[in-house]
Amino acid sequence: MRSLTGKGGRVIGWDKHNNRVADKGPKRTREDRQIRNVALSAFVLNLVLAAVKGWLAYESESLAVTAGAIDSASDSVASLAMFAGVLLSTRKTRSFPMGLYKIENLISVIVALFIFFAGYEIATRLIGPPQKPPEITIPLLYWLLGCTAAIFLFGKFALYIGQRTGSPALIAEGSHRQVDVLSSLVVMVSVLLNFYGIEFRYYFFTIDRIAAALVLLFIVKAGWGLLFDGMRVLLDASLDYQTLDEARGIIEKEPAVKKIKSIAGRSAGRFRFLNADITLRTDDLKKAHLVADRLEEKLKKEIPNLERVMLHYEPAMETIQRIAFPVLEDGDTICEHFGESPFFAILEVRTGNGEVERKTILKNPHSDIGRGKGIQTARFLVEHRADKVWTKKNMQQSGPGYVFSDADVETLQVPQDSALEAVRERFGK
Repeated sequence: MRSLTGKGGRVIGWDKHNNRVADKGPKRTREDRQIRNVALSAFVLNLVLAAVKGWLAYESESLAVTAGAIDSASDSVASLAMFAGVLLSTRKTRSFPMGLYKIENLISVIVALFIFFAGYEIATRLIGPPQKPPEITIPLLYWLLGCTAAIFLFGKFALYIGQRTGSPALIAEGSHRQVDVLSSLVVMVSVLLNFYGIEFRYYFFTIDRIAAALVLLFIVKAGWGLLFDGMRVLLDASLDYQTLDEARGIIEKEPAVKKIKSIAGRSAGRFRFLNADITLRTDDLKKAHLVADRLEEKLKKEIPNLERVMLHYEPAMETIQRIAFPVLEDGDTICEHFGESPFFAILEVRTGNGEVERKTILKNPHSDIGRGKGIQTARFLVEHRADKVWTKKNMQQSGPGYVFSDADVETLQVPQDSALEAVRERFGK
């Protein structure tokens, strides 16, 4: 087997017989099925609406109803393209081993172009010669009301599924359907006014034409939003700041991480990709791999639709080490009892010559608690980025020692009573 990496739905490659191999988790498969079903339903609904509105436009000769029919007809073609895009977006081939995720965003752009085309068709009719007043009947009103209700309900459903699965294609479909509800209401008002014989004319603009012009504005607004969002992803725009800050916070909570050098990400379709360059406290390759696996698991658990995490890690090459000592009130005398120590002195020592660059005194917030004070105190020092902990007693084979070992914080037993004296003798000063 070759080219196989990852787990839980991310495994993809080809076996020795050159057969495609993929392993999708049940959650991903279920989401894909939901998205496909909604996309297919959108095509069927738009096709039916286009047929019904086309018939109503033919019977009434209303420009506003005709605009609605053209809008639904373009939507049906766009929905068919969206359905094809959803089918292809999760597939991986030898030519596209990273997947065709961006095809969903490409489909969003195609939907926008179809919307603009519909707007163009309506605009040409608006500037055309005057037409006779539309013929409005009661059945026409009921049919338009039914179409509006169907658009509203389906739009809510598509938006709900799109937001739950993170599919930009379904979010685009649901958002566009909500805009269609507004345009349908404009058509309804126009038809009702004509039905009751209320007339208005300004030059060659009638109520029917004004309604069609309003529908055109809705169409242009919806198309521009979809075009902007789709092109933004196709041009590899960064993930939103909120997602990047969330990822940064998760990585910073990992005790073995010394520093985040850089973090970036992008989205493709409903999936997200994250890259981070980090510095670890350990130079042990096996431990570094375990830390990276642990971080990847946490990130994918906390951030929805995070498809791939690329972590570049390297050991810390520090010229300054942060050495922590449990100390008494004078800030230098080493305390015999680690967990009960009232204060901790953190000395920032230059590794080359042993010079103390800075000294920080921290009050131990866990010295007065009952059980577990040693472990809580150890975690407190890890949170304050201590590189080493020097104590009077051996910390190995103890609860705090295990906390430090897991975070790759080195512990050392020293015989000296003074923190500064321990540093000087250790560095030969």
